Amino acid sequence: MPANGITRTNFRELARRATGGLEVALLWSANENRLVVTVSDAGSGERSTLNPDNDNALDVFYHPYAYAALQATA
Repeated sequence: MPANGITRTNFRELARRATGGLEVALLWSANENRLVVTVSDAGSGERSTLNPDNDNALDVFYHPYAYAALQATA
């Protein structure tokens, strides 16, 4: 299992987008009733998982770096 705990068996993909080497996915766990946003940057090889509140997960899906910056300053 990946270190971030995200596997195909416990999360279902709701949306995915890819632009310029950046891939963003919105995933939902029915067991935990939680949403996560994963971000993969093919250029740098970096991968991250964001854990937004369910009510703003779609905003985080469209603007993951803005959300990550807000979390870093909190």
